[in-house]
Amino acid sequence: MAGKKKVALITGITGQDGSYLAEFLLKKGYKVFGAVRRNSTENFERIEHFKREVELLEVDLLDQMSILNAVKKSRPAEVYNLAAQSFVPTSWDQPILTGEFTGLGVTKVLEAIRSIDPKIRFYQASSSEMFGKVMEVPQTERTPFYPRSPYGVAKVYGHFITVNYRESYKLFAVSGILFNHESPRRGKEFVTRKVTDAVARIKLGVQKNLSMGNLDARRDWGFAGDYVRAMWMMLQQAKPQDYVIATGVNHSVKDLLTIAFSHAGLDWKQYVKTDPKLIRPAEVEHLLGNPAKAKKELGWKLEVSFEQMIQMMVDADLERVRREIELKKRA
Repeated sequence: MAGKKKVALITGITGQDGSYLAEFLLKKGYKVFGAVRRNSTENFERIEHFKREVELLEVDLLDQMSILNAVKKSRPAEVYNLAAQSFVPTSWDQPILTGEFTGLGVTKVLEAIRSIDPKIRFYQASSSEMFGKVMEVPQTERTPFYPRSPYGVAKVYGHFITVNYRESYKLFAVSGILFNHESPRRGKEFVTRKVTDAVARIKLGVQKNLSMGNLDARRDWGFAGDYVRAMWMMLQQAKPQDYVIATGVNHSVKDLLTIAFSHAGLDWKQYVKTDPKLIRPAEVEHLLGNPAKAKKELGWKLEVSFEQMIQMMVDADLERVRREIELKKRA
């Protein structure tokens, strides 16, 4: 079957990771299907520039039939399950929905693969939030999980159900335990994007200050474009294994503020106010991943540094906010 394109199905294609992964796979010559929710307010902003090159299917992770139909229609060689209720604070407000989407949703996708074509290779988006109250620093593939939010708990379920299907049904099913990864396509509810968006607005005179929670919290932050490459690499291996994907370096929220504000020629201390209401019920303090296994076995490496990434995000937000101001002037 010379010349036949490899097919991939991505759930959560309209999210940050889904959009970068779809772009990456298109460049590799894949035929890409994207699963999107039946939702009149679906936001296609992140995939607008290549939307015509992918085929979108309506899928709801809570509805088994829609998942089965999507797998039947796309007949993929690879399925990347990136869809989830993925914002940690929301998981406290919607713990049951988070469990259904982020935990049980994984089982439904695995069941669809098992019943339609067990040869399909499956990638599950696991998360460093599973480590929560960390048992050791840095965290590796062998570090025990101790999640500290309904989101983290749901991700542990998704992770272990993937292991279960791999061992019980011999599926090629893997999890990437991804530490925080950001980009100009990150949602504004996430701290990095909240900061870079605020920097742009303060710089351009449309916002006065920024309210923040715990400035000492540290995270291992990398660039989403680098991390989706690791997802693909995991599915190209001879045998299915789970990998920690991280930078191996962590930064505090203060570091983030310093780089972002100084890139725009500002001093963060003049604009940032701390608000106790923004501190989580159970804070995760010491997330730091050890990517040694991924580097050695996958040959994966970082191409964008933390500083470059934050500067890239500030530049993108300055551009975005300038456009907003221009549109308002014209209106």
